[in-house]
Amino acid sequence: MDQVQLIGHLPTEIGSRVKSASMVATRAVMVVDAAGLDGKQRQELERTITDALIGLEGVDEVRVAMMADKPQRRMIAIGSGKGGVGKSTLTANLAVALAKRGLKVGVVDADIYGPSQPRLLAKEDEKPEAVDNKLMPLTSPHGVKVLSMGHLIGQGKALAWRGPMAGGALGQLVEADWGDCELLLLDLPPGTGDVQLSMLQKHKPDGAVLVSTPQDLALIDAARAGQLFDQGEIEIIGLVENMAGYVCPHCGEASDPFGSGGVETAAQRLELPFLGRIPLAMPIREASDAGKPPALSESAEGKPFHAIASQIADWLDRKESEGTPSA
Repeated sequence: MDQVQLIGHLPTEIGSRVKSASMVATRAVMVVDAAGLDGKQRQELERTITDALIGLEGVDEVRVAMMADKPQRRMIAIGSGKGGVGKSTLTANLAVALAKRGLKVGVVDADIYGPSQPRLLAKEDEKPEAVDNKLMPLTSPHGVKVLSMGHLIGQGKALAWRGPMAGGALGQLVEADWGDCELLLLDLPPGTGDVQLSMLQKHKPDGAVLVSTPQDLALIDAARAGQLFDQGEIEIIGLVENMAGYVCPHCGEASDPFGSGGVETAAQRLELPFLGRIPLAMPIREASDAGKPPALSESAEGKPFHAIASQIADWLDRKESEGTPSA
């Protein structure tokens, strides 16, 4: 049986992936292009080919070899020096906004003690599978893949791990089978401790976004996070000011409970790009709690996220044009 005959027994969409097919005695050997397929899809592809060929006259065994180029993947860390500044909400919305621009995006929820991405991306009730000792990311309804520390522990359970244990678990998330993802957004835990340092050293991101609320205490902590990225020689893409301004839904009066403009001023002082500000708005909180990021639409609440995502997309384009190696 020759190559044409072997391929002819396969479904058309699978036959188009076959690079070569041959018979070695009674063994059918297929070399297949597996580009863009994750581990589970590769398993299904191999099973389909085997089922189609095994038992044909003269075929007693089927061997399938998978070939795929390693995807060129960027990683951007979203960090802050302290918790409660909206870092996870920003990460989820940037992921959705970038996905709507055509990028294949994944989110690594590395926030060990307060994982939020399962709720933000509507994947609370699922657990990832492991194929070939690698975790398979979950795909959210919004077209973004996600893996979270929250997927590795029971819902609502406290996590009492020491640094090495947490670091090992985080490594599993980053080294999961992300398939054809072009960009990973790394939702870092707050602070600048051993876990963060080890994470950045082992899985060095291409760049980082710092998020802070406008008040001085948050800015001090954000500056510490910036120093952590500087020490790791990780480029800071820019700063985002969150919870900037509140409009009363009853009287329409605007106020600034956390101050205003502090992050933009800090960006100017540090000679770093200021990417934009996100208002303190009830609809953002409500949509996020419901697992429907505002960036899904071009609403007033979604527009600030799209504006920041546009600048990140421009930064990615510049990196590609400069020929800067990706992960």
